[in-house]
Amino acid sequence: MKRYELIAPCHFGMEAVLKREITDLGYDVSHVEDGRVTFIGDDEAICRANIGLRTAERILVKVGSFHAETFDELFENTKELPWEMYIPVDGKFWIAKAASIKSRLFSPSDIQSIMKKAMVERLKQVYHVNWFAEEGQNFPVRVFLMKDTVTVGLDTTGDSLHKRGYRKYIAKAPIAENLAAAMIMLTPWKSERILVDPFCGSGTIPIEAALMAANIAPGMKRGFTALRWEHLISKKIWDDCYEEAREQVDLSVSVKIEGYDIDPEMVKIAKQNAHLAGVEHLIHFDIKDVGQLANEGKYGFIITNPPYGERLEEKTTIPTLYKKLGEQFRALDTWSLYLITSYEEAQRDIGRKADRNRKVYNGMIKTYYYQFMGPRPPRKTSNIENSVIKV
Repeated sequence: MKRYELIAPCHFGMEAVLKREITDLGYDVSHVEDGRVTFIGDDEAICRANIGLRTAERILVKVGSFHAETFDELFENTKELPWEMYIPVDGKFWIAKAASIKSRLFSPSDIQSIMKKAMVERLKQVYHVNWFAEEGQNFPVRVFLMKDTVTVGLDTTGDSLHKRGYRKYIAKAPIAENLAAAMIMLTPWKSERILVDPFCGSGTIPIEAALMAANIAPGMKRGFTALRWEHLISKKIWDDCYEEAREQVDLSVSVKIEGYDIDPEMVKIAKQNAHLAGVEHLIHFDIKDVGQLANEGKYGFIITNPPYGERLEEKTTIPTLYKKLGEQFRALDTWSLYLITSYEEAQRDIGRKADRNRKVYNGMIKTYYYQFMGPRPPRKTSNIENSVIKV
């Protein structure tokens, strides 16, 4: 199989989580930078990464990288890339997105236009044609410019990987599925421990936790752009990777995952989404105010995405809401609290300084992921240690 350099973009601040995921899949990470992890893999890696990675945005095949300070350099260097290795004569190709940071070339529309022309010129020479009908499969290209270094990737994914397919109904301020998964993966939560989201909205955090507990791959029920690239990846490889994911599912797992919201409509939506995800039997949803947050269990986790106060109608109620959360959390004296918010007075109103916090971008909003650690549960004593040897 051909080996590729694969690029997996992710939320800024979640690179370490994605790196661990890629390593756990069995692939070597070659480079980590803000918002992207690069790794080495073959045809199968493209399939397995799309189906199995929970925290990535998409999977790109790196076509090449080069230095460009002028549009002439951008054109000539783009033209030098081996596009014919990927795009057949009938392929539909375009620059789907161009992003530029600290570079002399900064206009996305100009970058897209010039690179498309360069691709056409290259493929005209290779295929000995004067124009392209572009009636075949899609080959979207994404480009990143950082300090005049241009990185070019062919998008194997299509719709972002956060679109698992289960969230047909959403809340007013939903959290992306891959960010919710990353939040959970940054905690020590395991399926035998309690997890509660008291601001569950459309249910994303509890659903992502249930998918993890049941070992359901996030991309198992969706398709990808590269599924139709049969000249690069055979259908059998895709079929084998989907089958591998199905074989790992365990719907009989016993978990305690709960989601609450004060809005009855949101709870209804959360239940519908959990049903579409196939995990409704693993989550208990209920209508509750955060002031009713209580649980008799020990060493549980609150993982949540509370309102940030970004809307005018929320600003007067936000301090009280965070104070309520802090009060209920203190009563759960063995629990841990993990929350993402842009509200700057979160720690003050909760009544405790976070043990850790991590800057994360939730869409275009700069937020902090606050981590309030509870005590570790006592170590389980093995049967051997408990046994008494009699002579």
